[in-house]
Amino acid sequence: MLNSIKIILVGTSHPGNIGGAARAMKNMGLSELCLVAPRAQFPHPEATFRSSGATDLLDQITIYPTLEEAISDCTLIAGTSARSRHIPWPLIDPRGLAAQAAQELQQPEHKLGLVFGREDRGLSNEELHLCHLHVHIPCNPDFSSLNLAAAVQVLSYELRQAALAQQAATPEPAEAPAFGTEWDAPFASGEDLERFFTHLETTLIDIDFHDPNHPRQLMSRLRRLYLRARPDTHEINMLRGILSLTQKAAHSRTEKP
Repeated sequence: MLNSIKIILVGTSHPGNIGGAARAMKNMGLSELCLVAPRAQFPHPEATFRSSGATDLLDQITIYPTLEEAISDCTLIAGTSARSRHIPWPLIDPRGLAAQAAQELQQPEHKLGLVFGREDRGLSNEELHLCHLHVHIPCNPDFSSLNLAAAVQVLSYELRQAALAQQAATPEPAEAPAFGTEWDAPFASGEDLERFFTHLETTLIDIDFHDPNHPRQLMSRLRRLYLRARPDTHEINMLRGILSLTQKAAHSRTEKP
């Protein structure tokens, strides 16, 4: 389970926090750390110092220019959020996320991307709209400012506890699964979903349903709908097939004299 988790730090401004996050991860048995457009110089001596020996994680860090690229191989994407949003979004606490991850990551093709935002302002609304779930750490409301490495530690701890509980569970005798309990396709990856959303927006513009100059949160609400539904790869392919035929019909209609 822990090998199927990617910790993603977006726009990190303090190199020491990168090292602190690596230390927190190694304490709990997580190993994949990546950065998205870090504002801090990396590699950096402060990151190495704060990692307290977790330099193997620092050496393996991948740096991405955008969050979309970082989550492209993830089938479940959770973004940390400390404040409420204008559009309600599925919200979960660290323990609930760990329980869901333990369930989903039993399938080897599934991967969790856990996204942490900037130290000063967290994740943008656009970045949070790339996530299936928003994770909220229930801190003291009178003092809710949480250090980035500390937030990584909290989430990593809960994920490790869920993994240990899963290992300790006594397996029951295997029974033939009832029809429908074995899902027939993996969940769509972040890359699959972003291609679908781009295709969806283009189609809605083609049929005059969506005006990009006056979006009125249409695409944000549609993102929430489809991310909540957790479509698999077959379903995404079917939806994109429908979109392609819709575009074809729209274009042929406008080309007629």
